[in-house]
Amino acid sequence: MPKKNKSSSDAFVAQLKKTGAGVDAMLDKLLPKPNGPEGRLMEAVRYSTLGGGKRIRPFLTIHSAALFGVAKESAERTAAAIEMIHCYSLIHDDLPSMDDDDLRRGIKTCHIKYDEATAILAGDALQALAFEVLADEKTHQDASIRIELVDALARAAGPKGMVGGQMLDLVAHEHNFDMSEVARLQRMKTGALIDVSCLAGCILGKASEHARHMLHGYAHDVGLAFQIVDDLLDYEGDEETVGKKTGKDQTQGKASFVTMLGAEGAREQARALSAQAVEHLAIYEKKAEPLRDLANFVVERLS
Repeated sequence: MPKKNKSSSDAFVAQLKKTGAGVDAMLDKLLPKPNGPEGRLMEAVRYSTLGGGKRIRPFLTIHSAALFGVAKESAERTAAAIEMIHCYSLIHDDLPSMDDDDLRRGIKTCHIKYDEATAILAGDALQALAFEVLADEKTHQDASIRIELVDALARAAGPKGMVGGQMLDLVAHEHNFDMSEVARLQRMKTGALIDVSCLAGCILGKASEHARHMLHGYAHDVGLAFQIVDDLLDYEGDEETVGKKTGKDQTQGKASFVTMLGAEGAREQARALSAQAVEHLAIYEKKAEPLRDLANFVVERLS
């Protein structure tokens, strides 16, 4: 796969930030402001949600939706709901009972900034708010579309998706996972939410089954490439650059793409998946350029 030059990479990062700024504005609008005795809860929610992040999942939703001419507000509300689920998962993932991290995105994790009980409730609040947003007619006037969005996100976040993948990750050190099992874990833990980010754009745009199939293939490959690079960053990166503790997989004895393939083998696999993801976008021609750029960015990122 040919490497992108620096100017094109810089242009994409600018586009990623611009899309992220729109989603941040929507999140700021949708998240209640702290008020009353329970205000600490929303302080924690807003701290954890508005405190940075590349907004890759919202980017996927917004630019998948753009392929089908979806209205900006519908796309941004849906993207914000998916990001709420992602942020809730990060809050809970960082808890002492899970990964026990004190840094996320270069700042204190929610339970360190506040406390464990508040962090648990902040995650719970974000999960509930996500579905409240999707069920609101402001997201889409067609109730059947809203129901399909709720169903898709619930499946992606549930026991056969993100949460199930997190459970597999928690017990990974007790099992001698092979490559297929590591890939399944990552498809559930990370890939399911990336997949639904693209699927949501298709649902909003009432896309054909063929169009959905192509974007599903793209999301599958991008999701695995993203996780492989995450494994590489955990293996090779430093805490200051990555913005969180590194070396956890090695310390905990977990199988990963890096332990299975070696660093260079994992890197080559990520590049192959990125190139394969781009091939799935051929039917969309130039309209899918932002999604192609994201597939390249995923394997070039440093954090």
